[in-house]
Order: sequence, then C-alpha cells, then structure tokens
Amino acid sequence: MTRAEIVRLARCVVRRPRWQLVVAVLLSAWTLGWVLGQLADDPLSPLGLLAWTGIPLDSASLWARERADVLAWLATLGGLSWAATTEQGQLPALAGWFAVLVAGEAAGYEHAVQRAILSMVVFLLVLAAVSITGRRAFVVDRVAVMPKDVVRAGITAAVLTAVVPLIAPGLAVVRLVRPYVTKPPRLLRRVEAPLLRETG
Repeated sequence: MTRAEIVRLARCVVRRPRWQLVVAVLLSAWTLGWVLGQLADDPLSPLGLLAWTGIPLDSASLWARERADVLAWLATLGGLSWAATTEQGQLPALAGWFAVLVAGEAAGYEHAVQRAILSMVVFLLVLAAVSITGRRAFVVDRVAVMPKDVVRAGITAAVLTAVVPLIAPGLAVVRLVRPYVTKPPRLLRRVEAPLLRETG
C-alpha cells in the first residue's frame, strides 16, 4: 500500500453519515484524552477523565474494577472489531475503541490496548496462513482468501482504526486553518467530442 493510499484512507475517515461523525468526534476526543492521560504522574482512567463533568462516576468505576476478569475480554472483542473495519464500514473501529475504553477502566490502559492489538494481529495472521492455501485458487469457481487481499484489508483496518483518536483534533485544525488556505483552481476535464462526418 502506497503513501497516497494511506493518506486517502485517512481522509475517508470523515466521509461518513453525520450522526456517525458526531459519535466519532466525541469518542475520538475521549480516547485521545485517555491516551495522553497516561503521560501524567497518576495515569487517568477513561471514567476518571470524565470527572470534570461533575457526574458521580466513582461507583461505575468501582463496578468495572470488580469485574476486571470479565470486562478485560472486551479488549479482545475490540481488537476483532478493529479487524472488521473497512472503508465502507467504519463503525467497527468506533465500537472497538469503546470496548477498549471499557476494558481499560477495568484492567488498565496497557493491558487493554495490548490485548486489543494482539487479538487483531493474531486474527490477521490466521487469515494470512489460511490465504496461503488459496493463493492459486480461481475466484470465479469459489470464494477464496487471497494473500494480497488479506494484507490490503489488514492495512486498511489498521489505518482506519489508528486515526480514530486523531479525528477530533484533525477536524479542529482543518476548521481553524480553512479560511487562511488558498486552493488552486480546478482543472476542467477535457471532453472528447466525436467528429461528425461531412455528408453531401
């Protein structure tokens, strides 16, 4: 996958239904705050990050920590959701990040993120191993898992998932800079008209 394709994928993150974009921005800000909160002396939990809202979330946080063994499995489901992300279906990336946030509240940042990444990588490796047997298959005869398609789909899923925490700051920067940017004029497409044969 070329650099231009990766940039194209990063741009297609904002091409989604409006309600989904609103959810993506909110989840992006929450996720990015949680990731950056790990740099603090006392790392923040996902619900700890929302303490400024004034909503009493201590009981929810305590409930999650008491069920850490069960909720940690949400990180595995989150990683599998990341693997299911495509250009046309980007909702699994958001669902995966939300699952990782819940697992992170229960089991901690490092455990949740590592578990999600590991489950995604293992799933892609299994598909890659299966695809080796079908690399010479004729797709017209039956459904086949091809190595090239597995790699492309895996990279697409990884890029679309990785940019989720960057959606909110990216849109904010674009909105801030847009009035100051001058775009070059668009080139008009040349229309080839068929030549008319002279009659008479």
